[in-house]
Amino acid sequence: MRLHYLQHVPFEDPGSILIWAKENGGVITNTQLYKNDPLPKQQDFDWLVVMGGPMNIYAEEDYPWLAAEKVFIREAIASGKVIIGLCLGAQLLADAIGGKVTRNLYQEIGWFPICLSEEVRSSPLFSFFPQQPVVFQWHGDTFSVLPEDAQNIAENDACQHQAFIYRKRVFGFQFHLENTPAIIKGLVENCGEEMVPNVYVQTPEEVLAHPEYIEQNNRWMDMFLTQLEAMDRKGEL
Repeated sequence: MRLHYLQHVPFEDPGSILIWAKENGGVITNTQLYKNDPLPKQQDFDWLVVMGGPMNIYAEEDYPWLAAEKVFIREAIASGKVIIGLCLGAQLLADAIGGKVTRNLYQEIGWFPICLSEEVRSSPLFSFFPQQPVVFQWHGDTFSVLPEDAQNIAENDACQHQAFIYRKRVFGFQFHLENTPAIIKGLVENCGEEMVPNVYVQTPEEVLAHPEYIEQNNRWMDMFLTQLEAMDRKGEL
């Protein structure tokens, strides 16, 4: 399995996804978009991971590489790649499939439960998740509208659309299961000005105080990826 990831800022890499890929013999390549790295050819990878970042998906004047990235993502979807989008990455995927990305009613930063749909919890990809897992959030925008052929699979009081599946191979997660302690610390250090006290915004101390949540999130991501890879290998996606 050849995994390629798109990274938007130095402090948000795929974290535990990279650990899983290395342990499972994956060939890992990446594009550091903030360095204006070239994008690969579609035939050069099997899976694509689109990372998060503090920018809005429409901020092309400030981040010109977003335009080429959007075209690349649409081509990857059309090519039938397995694609995982995380936070900003999920919003980019939603935009690519014809969804709508807007400002969420609430800023959501910290550890909060989400509610997974009963339908998705019957899938082998998500059957090991509890109904209301506590996950890490850091977003102000969200995908507020999805096309009919995309399945919304999670929500909470702060954000109606927390995750979706499209054509069985494209997965958008508004939240982060992949974050390591170093990534979360980097977010606090680089984006701490966004942590304006609010009902769904925790303090830096609260965000950094839960290594047990990080370990559990990483285990869920590992189990999801293991099942996803097995199903992909068997042609079950």
